[in-house]
Amino acid sequence: MGKLFYRAISSGVGVLGGIAATTIFRRLWRMSADEEAPSATDSRRSWPEILIVAAIDGAIFAVVKAALDRGIATAARELTGTWPGEGAEGAAAAEAEHAK
Repeated sequence: MGKLFYRAISSGVGVLGGIAATTIFRRLWRMSADEEAPSATDSRRSWPEILIVAAIDGAIFAVVKAALDRGIATAARELTGTWPGEGAEGAAAAEAEHAK
């Protein structure tokens, strides 16, 4: 039940997270530069500049995704009593051993 809840909710939240990550990146970029972030196909930009921009964008996306995934998993555990992600088997075994 917990994994089903987690998967259903995480799909929708994942789309919203992508939008949020893009918005965060664009706002941070505008704070540091007077222009829009360069695209990978901008011929006026160098390889290092494009790769640095892509790395920053990817890092922001990864942090937002991890925060949302963890939050949804925590909510699923609170609602269903089971952890929907990796390590659930180990946690259940540890709880059973602790109960002895």
